[in-house]
Parts: sequence; C-alpha cells; structure tokens
Amino acid sequence: MAFSVTILGNSSAKPTPTAHPSAQVVNLNEQYYLVDAGEGVQRQLIRRGINPLRLRAVFISHLHGDHCFGLFPLIATLGLEGKRTPLDIYAPAPMGEILEFHRRYFWEDLPYEVRWHEIRTTEHRLLMENNTLEVWSIPLRHRVPTAGFHFKEKQPGLNVDKFKITKYGLSIAQITAAKRGEDVVMDSGEIIPNAELTYIPYPARSYAYLSDTNYSAKAAELVRGVDLLYHEATYGIKEEMWAKGRGHATTIEAAKVALKAEAQRLIIGHFSSRYKSHDDLVEECRTIFPNTDVAREGSTFTIEERR
Repeated sequence: MAFSVTILGNSSAKPTPTAHPSAQVVNLNEQYYLVDAGEGVQRQLIRRGINPLRLRAVFISHLHGDHCFGLFPLIATLGLEGKRTPLDIYAPAPMGEILEFHRRYFWEDLPYEVRWHEIRTTEHRLLMENNTLEVWSIPLRHRVPTAGFHFKEKQPGLNVDKFKITKYGLSIAQITAAKRGEDVVMDSGEIIPNAELTYIPYPARSYAYLSDTNYSAKAAELVRGVDLLYHEATYGIKEEMWAKGRGHATTIEAAKVALKAEAQRLIIGHFSSRYKSHDDLVEECRTIFPNTDVAREGSTFTIEERR
C-alpha cells in the first residue's frame, strides 16, 4: 500500500523567485490529503501531477498567510473543475468565519459543500478517521494557535500463511475466520491457534508534520516511533535567539525532536529566505540526527513497508 509525502512548498513567509510557502500532499493508498496551503498551491499541485479533485481533505496548521492563503482560490477552482462531493477542512478558529466571508462574496454558486472542522490546538485528539487512516492533532508552540498533524496508518489485516493452508488443508471459511483473528477448529475437533496460521504483513506506518513551532518535547513524545518526521527548521543554530522570539525552531532543535521521538527519518523545511542554500542547515541537523534530508520542493518521500 503506497504511503508517501510530496513537498509542494518549503519556504517561510517571505516570497522568493524560486521557493513556495508551506504545502504538502500525503498519499495513502491513492487517497490524497493536503497539509497547509500556502500561496500558489494550485500551481504546485498541477506541476507535480496531482489532480486537485483527488484531495479528500485539507489540514491547516495555523492561520498565518504562508500556510493558508492558497486555500481560497483552490476552493473556487475545484468548483470550476466540477467537484460535487464535500471538502473537509480541518483548521483552527476563526477559519469558519473566513470561509463564510469567502462564500458570501466569492462562492455563492459553489457546487459542493465546504465543511470546516475546528482544531483545538491545545489538545491532542483524533481529527479524522477512515478504514485505513487516523489523523491526530499535535499541540505546537507558535505565536498563534497552531497544531501539527500525525498521520497514522491503521494496522493492515492479517495474512494467512499459504504453507499452513496446505499443511492443514484449510477451507475458504476457515481461512476467512483466521483472517478475522479467530482460532480455527478442524473437523477432527483440533483447535489451531490463530498465531500458528497468520502473520502481520508489515507494521503500520506513520508521518508527522510539525510546523511552525519552538522546540517541544511534548510534541516529540506524542509522535514517538514515527517513520517520517517533517519538522520546521526556519533558522540555523546561529539564529537561535531570533528563532525563539519568532516562535520557530532551529536546525539543532528539529534534530533533537527527531532524536527524542525516535523517528526513523527527519526532513526539514520552512526555511528563511536568508538562506540561498540549505546544505549547511541539513549538515547541522546531521550532527545530532544523521538520517536527515531537506524537504526539497517537488520531492516525494516514500514511507516503505518495514518487514
């Protein structure tokens, strides 16, 4: 089952000729979810070959423009493209008021429903759930109410060992029972324990998005064991005091969160426009957390199945 993250924008607030503000797409089994929607997100979706009509939901971390200004024209374009099913938007208050303003002045004839779900940014809570995925909010430490997101794949169903099927001559009904987690009763009355017959194909995977925020040990604890962690690293270590005052993290702080969370892999982004290259920033992270990469625009990070 595919599980990947495509980076649409990795810069902070100030525009540059070559970088776009925060936006990503999470793809789990061809179900697409937009995470933040900085200015230009429509163009970035098209450039990366992602049909906006395939978006199942939008998650907005906070109401700073570089994380949400691209949402409103996207909503209008989806109507022009023929969207008819509801679009769920998860965002802090007062996003509901902002959406209602746009509806009154720009979306009177919108042919689908926009449904806002309030994120309570001080709470760690389940935001969305379906058959394959849970999305949890992660309280963050920024200048305005802000939440990160933890995308958690549900544990895949049990597989039945094909050699055990042959060994015991299991019927379709018995195989089905084993997949449900039941012990299997043979015609002889013998009971075969489920653990003897089945195995988990791979452990459930997860992705965490932590932007914008000062260092947060609590956030690290809440995403412990995450396979892929995105953490903002707006500034290098030399700008530590500036980062703290602006509600942002440095490279070293991002690496410390990844280490504390026991993450498998770290990617960093939300870079200040002062940096023309991100090579030194990623090297700072690697002094503490070696498995660090830059969340480069256009890159897709695949979360592989671990056997």
